[in-house]
Amino acid sequence: MKIKVKIEICGPKAYFVAIPLMPDNMVNMKTDIEEKGAVTYFEAEKIGSLIASVDDYLMNAKVAQDMVGLM
Repeated sequence: MKIKVKIEICGPKAYFVAIPLMPDNMVNMKTDIEEKGAVTYFEAEKIGSLIASVDDYLMNAKVAQDMVGLM
């Protein structure tokens, strides 16, 4: 069974938060840049692995958001 998560980052500066995170995407992740923001999809077979990936992503997104706020 696959477990899936979708995280959306919306707003005028979403691009500046999502793009720097993309090089860290693992094989179970995909990020799409859209007109109004960015969407990152996660997929895993084990809930613990998925939680760890999402937690890491959100922590890095918070740092990126803080940096964008300085712009």
